[in-house]
Amino acid sequence: MSSPEGGGAAVADRGTGPLLELNNVEVIYDEVILVLRGLSMAVERGKIVALLGSNGAGKSTTLKAVSGLLPSENGEISEGSIQFEGRELRHRDAADIVRRGLSQVMEGRRVFGHLTVEENLVAGAYTRRDAYRDDVEMVYEYFPRLRERRSGDAGYLSGGEQQMLAIGRALMSKPRMLMLDEPSLGLGPLLVAEIFEIIERLNRELETTILVVEQNARLALGIADHGYIMENGRIVLDGPADELRRNTDVQEFYLGLSESGERRSYRDVKHYKRRKRWL
Repeated sequence: MSSPEGGGAAVADRGTGPLLELNNVEVIYDEVILVLRGLSMAVERGKIVALLGSNGAGKSTTLKAVSGLLPSENGEISEGSIQFEGRELRHRDAADIVRRGLSQVMEGRRVFGHLTVEENLVAGAYTRRDAYRDDVEMVYEYFPRLRERRSGDAGYLSGGEQQMLAIGRALMSKPRMLMLDEPSLGLGPLLVAEIFEIIERLNRELETTILVVEQNARLALGIADHGYIMENGRIVLDGPADELRRNTDVQEFYLGLSESGERRSYRDVKHYKRRKRWL
C-alpha cells in the first residue's frame, strides 16, 4: 500500500535478514552499575517488534544503547556489539546514528515547547541536506491534528498531541527504523488506540521497521510480529507475538489473566515460572 497522498518519505528497503542485531550487550552506568547483562536480540526488516518488561528491566537503556544516548547519562556499552544493517554502531554519536536511518521517540515525548508544531517538525530534519517539505505534509496526513495546530506552540498541545508530534518529528529524518519508548504512557485509552493504529500504518504503508518498548503487553503484542520479554537486563523469553499472547506464563504475569481466562491483578500472581532462555 502506498503512503498517504502528499507523502514524500522514502519507502524502506525490506531486504533480507535482521535490520538490527544486539549481541551479548552489557551496559554500565557510572562505571559500576550493571544494567544490561549479556542482552541479545534481533529486529527483522519491515517488522514490528515489541520489547516488554516491568519498570527497571532495562528496556529504555536498550534503546539508548542503540541510539547512542548513553554518554549523556554517564552510561557506556562495556561488552558486546550492536549492528544496524550489518555495521557496528558502538562508538558512533547520536546524530550519526540518525543519519544512518535509525530514530528514537523517547519516553515522555520531550517536544520543544517554545517552538511551534511546524518548527518542531523542521527540527526533526536537522540531519538532512535534501528538501523536506513533502515530508512535513506527509506527517500532517498521518496526524491531521498537527496540521490544525501547526502555528501554535507545542507546549500547549495535549499529551496525546505531543506524542503525535514526537513521532512526526522522528519521521522527518526518514528513518528505516523507528524506536518508540512507552508511546502509551500517560494517555487515555482512545488516544492510545489511535496512536497504535497509526504505528501499524507507518509499518504497513511506509514499510518502516519498528521497535516498540511498552509496559502494556496487550497493546504491544496486538500489533507486533515478534516479542521479547526482559527481566533484570536480560531477555528471558521471546517468540512470535501470537505465541506469546497464548503463553500461559505471559498471560498470567503480563496480561493479568489466570488459566481460566479471568482477569487478574499482578499482585494476585503467586507463582510465575518461566522458561528462561539461558537455562
